[in-house]
Amino acid sequence: MSLNKILSIGGKPGLFKLLTQTRNGFVAESLLDGKKITVSMRSNVSVLSEIAIYTLEEELPLREVFLKIQVKEKGGKTSIPHKSEKIQLEEYFFEVLPNYDEDRVYASDIKKVIQWYNLLHEKGLADFTEKDEESSSEEE
Repeated sequence: MSLNKILSIGGKPGLFKLLTQTRNGFVAESLLDGKKITVSMRSNVSVLSEIAIYTLEEELPLREVFLKIQVKEKGGKTSIPHKSEKIQLEEYFFEVLPNYDEDRVYASDIKKVIQWYNLLHEKGLADFTEKDEESSSEEE
């Protein structure tokens, strides 16, 4: 499954898988507990494939950040939990992405990236290469 179908919904913990669209929103399934919820169009929803991390040169798509974490961790989960201290999170992220913009990427952002990566890894959705390449080549 590509990151095009994985959502972050404001005010709701974890990530969600897009199941179907409805007349005034959509139905999503929580990756944490498998519960299905109806989400209205007014909700603050972000598709993971549309999220990017600020670096000093450009904005790096989240998929590429996940790939860098995957390479660093040799395909496993992150070596630090997302609830680590701010300084530990920043040191870890600096190892993964040495040119990230420290003024625009906050510790809360790093926490989310680590938490999301680990959740996707747990659910067997940690293939960040081929499936997402198709959609990015269509956009070009």
